[in-house]
Amino acid sequence: MNTVAYVTADVFTSERFAGNPLAVISDARGLSGEAMQKIATEFNYSETTFVLPPENPEHTARVRIFTPTAEIPFAGHPNVGTAFVLGRQADIFGKVPGDRLIFEEEAGLVDVQLLRTGGDVSGAKIRAPGQLQVGDTIAGDLIARCIQVDPESIRHTTHAPTFASVGLPFAFAELDSLETLGKASPNAAVFAEAAALHKEDKTGFSLFVYTRSSDKPWHIRARVFAPLDNVIEDPATGSASAALGAYLTSLLPEADVEMKITIEQGVEMGRRSLIGLDIRKSGGIVTDAFLSGQCVGIMRGEVAF
Repeated sequence: MNTVAYVTADVFTSERFAGNPLAVISDARGLSGEAMQKIATEFNYSETTFVLPPENPEHTARVRIFTPTAEIPFAGHPNVGTAFVLGRQADIFGKVPGDRLIFEEEAGLVDVQLLRTGGDVSGAKIRAPGQLQVGDTIAGDLIARCIQVDPESIRHTTHAPTFASVGLPFAFAELDSLETLGKASPNAAVFAEAAALHKEDKTGFSLFVYTRSSDKPWHIRARVFAPLDNVIEDPATGSASAALGAYLTSLLPEADVEMKITIEQGVEMGRRSLIGLDIRKSGGIVTDAFLSGQCVGIMRGEVAF
C-alpha cells in the first residue's frame, strides 16, 4: 500500500475553522486521475488540489483541481490555499519557493504572489488566468425557483441574471436584501432543470447570489450554491468572486478604473470568509482580476491508495 501526504487549510480567513477548507496533496506523483477523483470525493471539500512537477521547469508546479464529482480548469480558493501550503514548505520539487509562484492549470498559467505576516506566509494573491467572458442571461423566475425566493426579489437594475467567467463559469444574480439572501435555500431539482437549459457550467449549474447596500456598494455579501456538484453551499468561492468583480467593473461608465472590492461569504454557514479583489479596467476593457486572502493551516496526514 502506498501513501501520499496531505495538508488542509482554511482559506479566505485568519481564524481557524472559518473560511473555506481545502485539502492539498503537495506531491501527487504516482496518482492517476481516477485516484485523484476518489481522494477528492473522500475529502468532500468543495475542492482538493493535487500538485505535480511543472511541464516547464521555469514554472513552480502543475496543479490539478477536483471537486467531489469532477476535475475543473480553475478555482480561486484552491489556488490561494495551495500557494499558502507550498509557500510554507522548505522546497517545491527541489526548488526553494520565492514570493512569486506560477502554477500550470487547465485554464492557463496562474500567477501567484505570497502574502506574509511577520515574515511568515499568511496567504496569497493570484491573478485570474482568463479574460472576462460574459455568457447568456438567465430568467429571473428560474433563479428564484432555484433558491426558493419571490421572483420580485431578483434585481435587474444593474444587470440581468447572467453567466460570467474569468476561468470557470458561474451564474450570477443580485438580490434585493440581506433578508432575501438569508432565506435562500437551494432546490436541487430546479438546479437540474437550469443545468439542462444552460450548458455553460461544466459541473452543472453553480449559482452566485449577492446583495449590496447603497452606502457600501463594493462590500458585497454573497452565497454560492452548487448542489449538482455535491456542494450544497460553498463558504468562499474565489473564481466566482473574481468573475463578479470583473463583470461589475465592466459595467461602470469609466473607461479606465481600478476597483477594490470585498466579498463577504459563508456567514449563513458559520464560516465567514473575506475575499479581496483588485480589478483593473483600461480602454473600456477589464484587463486584470486579482483575488487575495489569508489562510490558516489546520491538519496534516496521509492518504493510502
